[in-house]
Amino acid sequence: MHFNFIEAVSAFMVLFAVIDIIGAIPILVDLKKKGGEIKALKASVVALVVLIGFTFLGEKLLGLFGVDISSFAIAGSFILFIMGVEMALGIEIIKYDGPSGVSIVPIAFPLVAGAGSFTSVVALRAEYALENIIIALVLNLFIVYLVLRSTSIVERFLGEGGIHILRKVFGIILLAISVKLFMTNVAVSIKTLIPMIKDVL
Repeated sequence: MHFNFIEAVSAFMVLFAVIDIIGAIPILVDLKKKGGEIKALKASVVALVVLIGFTFLGEKLLGLFGVDISSFAIAGSFILFIMGVEMALGIEIIKYDGPSGVSIVPIAFPLVAGAGSFTSVVALRAEYALENIIIALVLNLFIVYLVLRSTSIVERFLGEGGIHILRKVFGIILLAISVKLFMTNVAVSIKTLIPMIKDVL
């Protein structure tokens, strides 16, 4: 076991910001108003299984395309940066055009386990131990479950202003994390390239 409290908390913060289940409360409320039944446990379990599966198999899938974790992490840092800009500035850059409806599928995937989450878990593998990422995923999906169970209560408690402030705060956190992720993995890539360049010369 390579459990590290700081790593687990850092991974948790990244995933919490990317999944942004608090920011998705208005969407969930709208789904409920349209008469859709939100099965909290089923949606959370499906999302958790999908994300854990991608955490284990993501690197192998990348290997099929000849892409290493550091390169994917650098690409992922750009996605996280754009998502942070969206949250911090309240603009839309990425088009979220997932399937409509009020079934479990739009909530578990792609709302919770979407492109941002996939990018994040694979990118985190480049920096953190697997155990810490799994712990962060389980804790995040537990929060997702609680929010799905009590959407109306959370909305009333935080209010529109509270949700707005949370999105801004986590947007800035996500921007900082994306910059750190970029710098760390660029350094790793340069260290890998230097011996190759020396061999060529």
